[in-house]
Amino acid sequence: MGDREKGQNLGSVLEPKIQPFVPRKGHDPRELRSWAKKTGFVSIFSGETERSMSGRRDLNERFNNNVFVDRVDLEKGGLEKHESISPKIEIDPILGRTRDRGVEIEPVRVDGNGRENNGVLGLRDGAVRGENERRKNGVMEPILGSNIEVQRDGLNVNGNAAATRNGNMNGQGAEANALVEEKKDDGNFDREVGINVYPDGEDSGDGGGLNQSPKIICGPRDNPGFVPLIFYGLQHYLSMAGSLIFIPLLFVPAMGGTDKDTAYVISTMLLVSGITTILHSYFGTRLPLVQGSSFVYLAPALAIMNSREYRNLTEHKFRHIMRELQGAIIIGSIFQSILGFSGLMSVLLRFINPVVVAPTIAAVGLAFFSYGFPQAGACVEISLPEILLVLIFTLYLRGISIFGHRVFRIYAVPLSVVIIWIYAFFLTAGGAYNYKGCSPDIPSSNILIDACRRHAYTMRHCRTDVSDAMRTAAWVRIPYPLQWGIPIYRLRTSIIMIIVSLVASIDSVGTYHSASMRINLKAPTPGIVSRGIGLEGFCSVLAGLWGSGTGSTTLRENVHTIDITKMASRRVVEVGAVLMILFSFIGKVGAILASIPQALAAAVLCFMWALTVALGLSTLQHTQTASFRNITIVGVSLFLGLSVPAYFQQYQPNSSLILPSYLIPYSAASDGPARTGNKDLDFAINALLSLNMVVALLIAFLLDNTVPGSRQERGVYVWSSKDEIMTDPSSLSDYTLPNRVARCFRWAKCLGV
Repeated sequence: MGDREKGQNLGSVLEPKIQPFVPRKGHDPRELRSWAKKTGFVSIFSGETERSMSGRRDLNERFNNNVFVDRVDLEKGGLEKHESISPKIEIDPILGRTRDRGVEIEPVRVDGNGRENNGVLGLRDGAVRGENERRKNGVMEPILGSNIEVQRDGLNVNGNAAATRNGNMNGQGAEANALVEEKKDDGNFDREVGINVYPDGEDSGDGGGLNQSPKIICGPRDNPGFVPLIFYGLQHYLSMAGSLIFIPLLFVPAMGGTDKDTAYVISTMLLVSGITTILHSYFGTRLPLVQGSSFVYLAPALAIMNSREYRNLTEHKFRHIMRELQGAIIIGSIFQSILGFSGLMSVLLRFINPVVVAPTIAAVGLAFFSYGFPQAGACVEISLPEILLVLIFTLYLRGISIFGHRVFRIYAVPLSVVIIWIYAFFLTAGGAYNYKGCSPDIPSSNILIDACRRHAYTMRHCRTDVSDAMRTAAWVRIPYPLQWGIPIYRLRTSIIMIIVSLVASIDSVGTYHSASMRINLKAPTPGIVSRGIGLEGFCSVLAGLWGSGTGSTTLRENVHTIDITKMASRRVVEVGAVLMILFSFIGKVGAILASIPQALAAAVLCFMWALTVALGLSTLQHTQTASFRNITIVGVSLFLGLSVPAYFQQYQPNSSLILPSYLIPYSAASDGPARTGNKDLDFAINALLSLNMVVALLIAFLLDNTVPGSRQERGVYVWSSKDEIMTDPSSLSDYTLPNRVARCFRWAKCLGV
């Protein structure tokens, strides 16, 4: 057989020789299901494939001959109809053996070019032996190796798991060819192509259903029990402490806020996160995702608070800046709600792909490279140990399990913070930061002493007793709307937040897709995605009214937590949200968190921003990462996303002594080169083009939607369609709104109701 013949598509080779499968009359399909269970075969698809098959058949019926090979249409992201090999081979339902029809399939060991190798499926001389030759002691040999190379129309496509597990194959199309086998390796689960065989017929799932992975402990609608609900609910929020707690520690002091203000902003964030998470769980996409403050809103907030008019403001500076942030967030969130609830997001989804999402989210983390370690370096005695410890927990100790829980992977941030915080307390108590004649009360008692003025910065960032939040914060305080005053609405800041809300929406789109894959649900329809984006806009309006300083969006770290804990129950995040609401009423809880040393908070954020970059770039796994087109678009987007803002940021204020060095890059809004004659428009243009994520989004969006590329190469997100809901309503039942709400909004077809 020639090289070209060896590389041909399996379907095209066997298609002329195999007649269509005709099921036996009077046969009970449950017998095949029982036979499949007795042999120990378990379906471990990470999605559903019914829509790409000609008619709906029982999944186990397709495993009777222990082989499932379909012809893959890589351009359409699915399987071609009437080209499935497995259903065309007649099975004896009693003996479980294939009947000789002249052409059978054998697990021949071949490599990617058709030559013999170990552990993959191939063809040998056009004919193979029966299934009984492949069963040894009740265990089947692995099939469908990851190195099969398919040649179609002269195009070679590497059939490895990373290529076939495209973003557009979530529960559809070619994912049916990649039967998933989970392997434990140092605490990680690596997906390989093959069939997962459980000895003695042991089942690992919940009955072999397709809607829930065998590795998921609880699905979205499951109830694990009262105690696990509380435990895992706290677990979800503790694992995201970096986003919920440390953002206020960073921007409130930069706004001129006191320690008491920081404590109240933290309490407000806990309250808003709890309320918005419950709303999203009931009325949004209904995925088990936590809503909270996002790093997407942090950079524009820094740009607004460092505008020229606020630099020399001393009286009530915090409240003035917070009120303007509130007004900008409300306007931007209203735009986001309109984008979602009007159905326009469904149109925009056609142009949002992993190649666009990856550099945009990566640029969100890279935007703070000039802010992170300069802040943490103010006290290297605690910042460096914190960075090292969190890396040790997440990388070197990630495989260690204590009482069945990956403690170091889940609680890496809170554990490391507690340990280094105690260490910093002993340094403070031991006199490491005591300077003669200097008081910890900074800067009021030291401002007139030159020696103390030199040490004030170090003491402020290192000591654990400089915060007076515990002394000034009330024991019980309920955050309320407009607690900082009436919001200020300005055109310049509204334009900025409208664009930023679009970036937040794109971030959430990628998170929805990743979450549905992690818990093995079918991808939501564009209407469901629009519903989630619209509700996120409404939740951000609430965040603006309460004055949390940032908008509310889906936290991407939550997907990582679900992947580790295998706990995807909606009730878990709802119980955690209720606990956050209760904690927000206790003023001392926010005060304790506000007393974390600033250098320690900056060190944690260095890790969190790096993790944001990594999570953003990981989105490229749904594309052909070796494609020159993709790597060029991502590389150009990231480089210009850093270089163009650097050009705008070089226009520094007249006196660089006005701002600390780490805040100067965020002063470009007032000092940038744009000059249109309209001050508000100049401010908005300079601010937007000085934001890395905005520039990266514009370039990636333009290039990805104009440079030619196949759907397989681009990794286009393929969402479920309305037809699937009509033909099989249960396939998307996890996204369905509560009955009473659905009845009220049946007219909103664009929202997937």
